[in-house]
Amino acid sequence: MEELQSALKERDLIVSTLPEKGRCFLTTRDFYPGEVIISQEPYVCVPNKSSGDRRCDGCFTSSNLRKCSACHVVWYCGSTCQKLDWKLHRLECQALSRLDMDKRKSVTPSIRLMLKLYLRRKLESEKVIPTTATNNYNLVEALVSHISDIDEKQLVLYAQMANLVNLILQWPEINMKQIAENFSKFACNAHTICDGELRPLGTGLYPVISIINHSCLPNSVLVFEGRLAVVRAVQHIPQGAEVLISYIETAGSTMTRQKALTEQYLFTCTCPRCIKAGESDDIQESAILEGYRCKDDQCNGFLLRSSDGKEFICQHCGVVRDKEEIRKIASEVKSMLDTVLMSSSAGNHQETFCMYQKIETLQRKLCHPFSISLMQTREKLLKILMEQQDWREALAYCRLTIPVYQSTSYFYLDLPGETYLSSSGVYPGFHPLLGLQYYTCGKLEWFLGNTDSAIESLTRAVDILKITHGTKTPFIKDLLLKLEEARAEASYKLSSKDE
Repeated sequence: MEELQSALKERDLIVSTLPEKGRCFLTTRDFYPGEVIISQEPYVCVPNKSSGDRRCDGCFTSSNLRKCSACHVVWYCGSTCQKLDWKLHRLECQALSRLDMDKRKSVTPSIRLMLKLYLRRKLESEKVIPTTATNNYNLVEALVSHISDIDEKQLVLYAQMANLVNLILQWPEINMKQIAENFSKFACNAHTICDGELRPLGTGLYPVISIINHSCLPNSVLVFEGRLAVVRAVQHIPQGAEVLISYIETAGSTMTRQKALTEQYLFTCTCPRCIKAGESDDIQESAILEGYRCKDDQCNGFLLRSSDGKEFICQHCGVVRDKEEIRKIASEVKSMLDTVLMSSSAGNHQETFCMYQKIETLQRKLCHPFSISLMQTREKLLKILMEQQDWREALAYCRLTIPVYQSTSYFYLDLPGETYLSSSGVYPGFHPLLGLQYYTCGKLEWFLGNTDSAIESLTRAVDILKITHGTKTPFIKDLLLKLEEARAEASYKLSSKDE
C-alpha cells in the first residue's frame, strides 16, 4: 500500500477509505476538463471471442492476423505482438495444447482471463515478469469480490468455471475457492475495453483503475487508447475531491440505474442524483426517460398516474390518457420486440428493419419524445441504415437521437458544500456518447454534401471528444483531419461563388 501511495503521489492522487464506500481516489490538486487523472496498462486482458471478429491478443487489431500454430486459440497481427506476449502465452499455450481441439474452441474469454491471471502470478513469483507499484498481484488480492453477497446459482457457476481452470492448468496446489472468488472479482472489477467509438474489443483487469468509485453524476470518464485505460476529468475537480466514474449506462431512471448496479456490482448508489429518489425532480426525470407522452401531439409534457390509478395525467396541459389504451400499445410493442429479436438472430435484416420501423411508430404514440426506449429503437434503425448505406435516412434518424443525448434542461442539486450540475437530458455535456453522435451526424452530412452542417456537427464532436479522448489518439487525429477537410471544402465553395 505504501508503494502504491508513493506512486500515486506523483500523479497528485492518494488512496483513502470512505465509510460505506471503501477505498477511493482523492485528488491532491485541482484537475480540469480534459486532464488525464490516471492511466494503466491491463494486468491481464483478452480480446472478445467471435468467429467473424478475431483480434490480436497483443494490440486487439483485427488486421493481418495469424493464429498460434501450437494452440490454435490465440491470434497475433505479427511478430512484435507475439514476442511481447510470449512469456505469458508460452505457459498458456502449453496448457491449452493439452486439451483436445473441441475443448480448446469452447474456452471462453472469461476462462482465458483467469488462466492468464494465475500464469502471470506464477511468472511474477519466479521473477520472470517484473512487478511495479501499480501492477502486481497484491493489488488484485485487495479487490472487493462480494462473494458473500452472490446467490447460490452464481456460486455454483463460479465453482464450475474454477473446476475448468483447474482442469486446464493441472496444478495440484491450486486453490479452487480462491479461483471462484477471483471470478467474482472479475464480475465486479473487470472493464470492457473499447475503441475510440466505444465499440467493445475485449476485457481487461485494471486493479488500480478499479479503486475509482461509481457515481451517476461522474466527474471523470474512462476511455481506452488501445489497451491502455485512461481516466480524464470532464469537469473541474477541486483539490481533496473524490475521483468518480460511471460503471453503468446512466441513461435511465433512478430505479433502473439502481437495479443495474445491484445486479452487476452488488451495491446501492448514494450519489447526489440517486439520493433524490422519489422527489419531484427525480419523478419528473423518470417520467420523461421511461414514461409516456401526452395525447396532444403539440405538447411535450410528461404523464403521471392519477391518484386512483385508472389514468395518466399530463403535468403540463392536464390532458388525460386512459390506462387501458397505454397498456394495449405497450403490450403490442413488447410483442413486436420479442418477434424482432428472433428475426434478427435468424439474420433476416430486411424483416428486422421493417419491424423496428413499426415499433418506432408505436413508440412515438406511446412514449415521451425523450424516451430512452424510443431513442434505442432509433439507434437500431440508424445502425441498420448505415449498414445498408442509406445515408440520407440514417442522417434523419441520427438527428432525431441528438436532442435526447443532449442535456437540454439544467437544474442544480445543492448539498452542503457541494453543487452538482445535472440535467433532464440523458447525458452531461462532456459525454463521449454525445460527442460520437455528433461525429456520426457530421460524417453523414458531409457525405451528403451538407458541408456547412457537417462543419457545425464535427466542431461540436471535437469540442466534446477532445475532453473525453484527448487529442493525440489516431481516432481524434482522424476526426480533426475530417474537420479541416470539411472547412477547406467550404472555403473552396465560397471562393468559387465569389469568382
